[in-house]
Amino acid sequence: MEGRRLVLRGARHPGDVAVADGRIVAVGTVEPEPGDEVVRCDGDVVTAGLVNTHHHLYQWMTRGRATGCGLFEWLVTLYPVWNRMSVEDVHAAALVGLAELAATGCTTASDHHYVVPGGDDSVFDAIVAAAATVGIRLHLSRGSMDLGESRGGLPPDRLVEDRDAILASTESVVARHHDGDMVHVTVAPCSPFSVTTELMVESAELARRHGLRLHTHLCETFDEQDHCLERFGRRPVEMLSEWGWVGDDVWLAHGIHISEEEMAILGPAGTGIAHCPSSNARLAAGLCRVTDLRAVGCPVGLGVDGVASNEVGGLFPELRQALYTARMREARADALMPDEVLEMATRGGADCLGMADTGSLAVGMRADLAVWPGDDLGDMADVVGGLVLGPDRRVRHLFVDGRPVVADGHLLGVDLRSAHRTLADRSRALWD
Repeated sequence: MEGRRLVLRGARHPGDVAVADGRIVAVGTVEPEPGDEVVRCDGDVVTAGLVNTHHHLYQWMTRGRATGCGLFEWLVTLYPVWNRMSVEDVHAAALVGLAELAATGCTTASDHHYVVPGGDDSVFDAIVAAAATVGIRLHLSRGSMDLGESRGGLPPDRLVEDRDAILASTESVVARHHDGDMVHVTVAPCSPFSVTTELMVESAELARRHGLRLHTHLCETFDEQDHCLERFGRRPVEMLSEWGWVGDDVWLAHGIHISEEEMAILGPAGTGIAHCPSSNARLAAGLCRVTDLRAVGCPVGLGVDGVASNEVGGLFPELRQALYTARMREARADALMPDEVLEMATRGGADCLGMADTGSLAVGMRADLAVWPGDDLGDMADVVGGLVLGPDRRVRHLFVDGRPVVADGHLLGVDLRSAHRTLADRSRALWD
């Protein structure tokens, strides 16, 4: 919107929003000026764009499989299938995954991609290309596994990579794609049961040399905890600390089974948590202690996780699921409130990803905005509560840096129906 303002007019919450040069310049009552582009949002709800802190986009290829398994059995079932994916498969899955995220209000998505069949790291180019087509921000986590089953890891040997090759590839992906704006590269060894100590330590050194963030799965299941106790004689967070992975440049996926003592390590350090409530429920992993983590100082954002364990693929449903999960765990009706889960889905997620100028409707912040249909909210006093607790919905409009990505409910960069057909054809061929 360089050179003129974009004005969202008439929203019932928070009022009008004006944007210039990719930033919010006014919130409340904004009188249009000559030359402004005005978008009517009468009765709708405007929020900061949602921030998805954890995803595996490639898993759109394998949705609806291994439906009665816990994490380890689920992974062992799907590893061989993922090893057959082509670069084109990954692109098709990423295109659908990112488009579905945009349609459900996401302006930023973090993708943790750790499956690199044959060591062909052009899979990361394919994910970046899909994000550019859709038009949302991408935090591309260069995931990795170097500990196969013959050495005590969970993944099959044919699916892991050589540590030196991983580190060299990570350097290359950073050089090719990290711009600190639309694409942020993150260094992301997969999990304690699929990586070596050396990879964790050297990955942290590489990330900090480049000023990048670190991401991994941690404390997702009791099986993972038992693996760490058997292999290292210590719990996962203790190992994380020894590896140099505790800090405000780190965020962890799931973080379900974190003890009081471990919270006392992570909270003061500002280490973030990507809370994935639907995936946690699907795999019977457990109930994350979200309110406790927030209370000790851990930024907590929301994540979809892969669609092979989430099955929906949109972030909006995770707001309500997070609220319900917290209330079930604590048996308190006010354990987590709608405005708090909306904050987790926006500002909390931005804090996990280190995005200081994204995630809230305030002057000076980036104009990453979602406009939600408010037709069914009537005269509700608590509009945010009605939004979060109401039916799943897709955005009416979505803007990234003030640029339209969704307009009047239609994705501008992707024919989503055609993308889904292509994905379905590729998924059938993969399983056949």
